[in-house]
Amino acid sequence: MNYSTQMDAARKGLFTPEMEAVSVKENIPIDRLTELMAQGKVIIPCNKKHTCISPNALGSMLKTKINVNLGTSRDLTDLDMEYEKVSSAVDLGAEAIMDLSSFGDTQKFRRRLTAECPAMIGTVPIYDAVVYYHKPLIQITADEWIDIVRMHAEDGVDFMTIHCGINRDTVEKFKRNKRLMNIVSRGGSIIFAWMEMTGNENPFFERFDEILEICREYDVTLSLGDACRPGSIADGTDASQLSELIALGELTKRAWAKDVQVMIEGPGHMPLNQVAANMEIEKTLCYGAPFYVLGPIVTDIAPGYDHITSAIGGAVAAMSGASFLCYVTPAEHLRLPDLDDVKEGIISARIAAHAADIAKGVPGAADWDNDMSQARRQLDWDKMFSLAIDPEKARSYRASSKPEKEDTCSMCGNFCAVKNVNRILEGEIISIFDE
Repeated sequence: MNYSTQMDAARKGLFTPEMEAVSVKENIPIDRLTELMAQGKVIIPCNKKHTCISPNALGSMLKTKINVNLGTSRDLTDLDMEYEKVSSAVDLGAEAIMDLSSFGDTQKFRRRLTAECPAMIGTVPIYDAVVYYHKPLIQITADEWIDIVRMHAEDGVDFMTIHCGINRDTVEKFKRNKRLMNIVSRGGSIIFAWMEMTGNENPFFERFDEILEICREYDVTLSLGDACRPGSIADGTDASQLSELIALGELTKRAWAKDVQVMIEGPGHMPLNQVAANMEIEKTLCYGAPFYVLGPIVTDIAPGYDHITSAIGGAVAAMSGASFLCYVTPAEHLRLPDLDDVKEGIISARIAAHAADIAKGVPGAADWDNDMSQARRQLDWDKMFSLAIDPEKARSYRASSKPEKEDTCSMCGNFCAVKNVNRILEGEIISIFDE
């Protein structure tokens, strides 16, 4: 192997098997793909040890990709159930799985993912450190935080969320600029608490070069975590969020200098009118690195419907430059999602991603919609079902309310505009009520 990472290969003008696969999937010339990868604007998260992966790329000019969060908690520890969610997510078209397990044998589950799952696998090492060391937070050492990063890299994960932008300077800005919701990132809250209790600098920031060496060795993509992402629309685009984003931009340049691939994590909760502006700010401060957005959730009043509030924000975000949408399920803010929640979250995020791809002119994106319109014009129900983003739901809805005539639906019947116009254009006489 004459390269250390996908970025290193791109900068050397080499075409890796992963690049060749992505070039076909994205219908992009491979030399253009490698040019964007060399600049850091496109990434292919692909750990050298994750040999069963089906490679995908992230970049604002490519198809928008979907990430699915799952994993065990203290209250729900069934690893088999979590893997069933993984299988369902892959079947439903998710390109990435992020294991957020915070209880039980986390390494066993993580290794199963990288041994069997073709999707990109992401983790948050800071969660696992608390589980793995099983001791009070204040007693975890800086060496132990870094050792967990290496463990995850050795286990084959493709990208890791590292909360390295929340340093002493960011913390002081956070404490000076009061928020309605404080820090809502789990990883951010953990490292903030550790820093406050020990008085030490964030080891992920202080020892960033060591993390880069680990990432370079295994070709792990850094997902630079937004510890200060807003958890309320009242806190959107505030001093803490922007201060951290500036720090992440500086760290991005350091990572690129080591040929380490990077993506930037983003908000969070924010008003709809701030979403597009945030994408532009990220592009500027982080030099066009792919942006991975957690939502954004655009209103705080819809527990049980946050797959909708996030799809609204996600569509605008992706249209405006985000590359990667983290799904949100109806269970967000309420409980661990079940299988049905996972499906609802994925379908909502895929709709948002596809709508954005049409808006930003991704080649071929609108062909799917045009095919559906053609099937509708022809009243070809089986074709409509086959093209539906969720064929099962489409079929069940029609089956639940059978029309009198098979070529219509129970809403319009003989008033069906499509049917009647088709017949008129064919020279027929229609009467509607007498038929």
